[in-house]
Amino acid sequence: MGKPVRFEEVGPEVRKILDAHMDEAPARRRARDAFKDVQLGIDHILFKTPEEGLKIEEKYEVNSRGVEIFTKSWLPGTSQLKAVVCYCHGYGDTCTFFFEGIARKLASEGYGVFAMDYPGFGLSEGLHCYIPSFDRIVDDVIEHFSKVKANPDYRTLPSFLFGQSMGGAVVLKVHLKQPNAWDGAVLVAPMCKIADDIVPPWLVTQILIGVAKFLPKQKLVPEKDLAEAAFREPKKREQVCFYASISWMQELFSEDTDS
Repeated sequence: MGKPVRFEEVGPEVRKILDAHMDEAPARRRARDAFKDVQLGIDHILFKTPEEGLKIEEKYEVNSRGVEIFTKSWLPGTSQLKAVVCYCHGYGDTCTFFFEGIARKLASEGYGVFAMDYPGFGLSEGLHCYIPSFDRIVDDVIEHFSKVKANPDYRTLPSFLFGQSMGGAVVLKVHLKQPNAWDGAVLVAPMCKIADDIVPPWLVTQILIGVAKFLPKQKLVPEKDLAEAAFREPKKREQVCFYASISWMQELFSEDTDS
């Protein structure tokens, strides 16, 4: 492996791809392919867990709604599985980047790790970060992980949900729909509540909910810079750009995630 590289040091070819519109899956998949070699050189602890001795599989499957979903699994190469861990990623995220190192570490300790990109996220089919229905994501997650757990090799093993950020909210709703299906859950900075100082005024949220009925896919750039509230380190704030669709704002403010 060569000299570690930083995010800002990617070559012009990769930068051109990353700067392109990522609204649809083909563009996101091209970006991922172009970024693979760069990822290997990133000087970050999450990328330093070796994959040697692990069984790592990536594949695409079409779910019951006809959407092509990207899935990935990490299994120990020789040891017997201790349990099944099913991961739910956060908003705008994917299971193929930072979670990679965590998944490898868990697999090296004897756990079977399974993940998927939600429709519209990562390498899965769909408009980027477009969430017409939060419950639909929850149902997609339940469908995929139920197939995983039905595998004869894993059927008798303990199974755990693992959710980060928005994925934590997904995990909570999965558990509410399947209260007896899981042995536990791990929540990392779960999206249980929107901070009061970030929520727009009531009138603004009502206007957005109304606009979403007519322009659900319109991108919305917050007037207020949210990076400072989300990241403590100034360098990380510089590397982050927030945007969402209006329909996702409607989901946030009109649906109770605890229901």
